[in-house]
Amino acid sequence: MLLRKYMSLFGVGSAQIDLVLKKDVLTPGDPVHGKFLIKGGTVAQELQQIECGLVMVDLKTEQEAVLDKIFIDVKTRIQPDGDDEVPFTFQLPTDVPLSNKHISYHFKTKLVFKQGIESWDEDMIKVVKK
Repeated sequence: MLLRKYMSLFGVGSAQIDLVLKKDVLTPGDPVHGKFLIKGGTVAQELQQIECGLVMVDLKTEQEAVLDKIFIDVKTRIQPDGDDEVPFTFQLPTDVPLSNKHISYHFKTKLVFKQGIESWDEDMIKVVKK
């Protein structure tokens, strides 16, 4: 048991997060709805926060810019092999450029634990005209 605890501190067998969106094709100003699915690892872990940022990527220069970020305080214990859900709501800015061959978007999500390695997830979206 102690070995599994130390392994989770280094990310082996730690809890995982997945953002599930109701739709991934959006227009500027749209509300974005979905849920975070949190899957427990091999040991119980103390979850502190979920961070989720809207990231714009310039595909020509490969530079990323975080346009907006939300923080959700979730002080809970994630049980081994447990499943938890946290609702997700985000307001897409009205002035975001449309997706094209040079611009793409994704949500970058991070689980922040009291101890241990953070868990990451990325989910692509497309921004189109109304």
